[in-house]
Amino acid sequence: MTVSGSAPYAEPQIGGKYGGYIGMTGNWATWQHCRDKVAWSPANSKAANTNFKTYHLGIGTGVYWFMGGPGVDPHYNGTTSEAYAWGQQQAARTLYDVGKLSVTYPVIFADVELPGNAPGISPAPDNGWNSVYTSPCSGRFSSRGIPASVDRAEFNGFFDYTAHNSRFTPGVYSSKPVWNSIFGTGGYSHIRHTYEWTYLSDTSHLHPTPDGWCLRGTTTCAQFFGGVTSSDTHAVMWQWSGGGGTFNGFGDFDQIDANRTPAWRA
Repeated sequence: MTVSGSAPYAEPQIGGKYGGYIGMTGNWATWQHCRDKVAWSPANSKAANTNFKTYHLGIGTGVYWFMGGPGVDPHYNGTTSEAYAWGQQQAARTLYDVGKLSVTYPVIFADVELPGNAPGISPAPDNGWNSVYTSPCSGRFSSRGIPASVDRAEFNGFFDYTAHNSRFTPGVYSSKPVWNSIFGTGGYSHIRHTYEWTYLSDTSHLHPTPDGWCLRGTTTCAQFFGGVTSSDTHAVMWQWSGGGGTFNGFGDFDQIDANRTPAWRA
């Protein structure tokens, strides 16, 4: 989505000041040479950082990593130790990519989703969270069904590596139905103290805009997951229009609670 005009930059289509840009710093499929794309706009990042650094508006630039589950790990063997290592490897690559960017928001989001048929983004309809593939780029199943314990081990690997090897705080982008389909509803799904970005409930419209995690004058409100609720300090972002396969004709719009932004880690 083009951010036009001069600084301080305005939010496209809905007005107000441009509050921030959250871009894909990397894609597991691109990393594994599957010829898939990374969704990154240098122009939008620059505009967001100008608003943040010069005019003290919004959050500047944040990032997410489009995660591949255990089933697209080239060394998958069904163990939690291998899944944990696969999560660590993705975190390491994320930090490598971030090192080449000007990132001002202190949370790195692991993008945990089931993209479905998404040519150019992922060859695996479930990103390897629920099925094992013959190879990372093949798009062909070798088996179906991955234990929630293995999926969670990978998430833990990404989380721990990010937390222990950078000043960033690890977070996650997902939705309640997707999260539950991968991790279940038991202990492996609980992430009570993890910073979250959700996309449900969303709308294809741009008006009304959000206020307090709900669209003004409606019952359409953000739904967080893994035990986190909208009243928790770890609920930080809501992709209220254009996310999760809902199209508004322009792009994705997010509500960000800047007051809940964590401090940079020491």
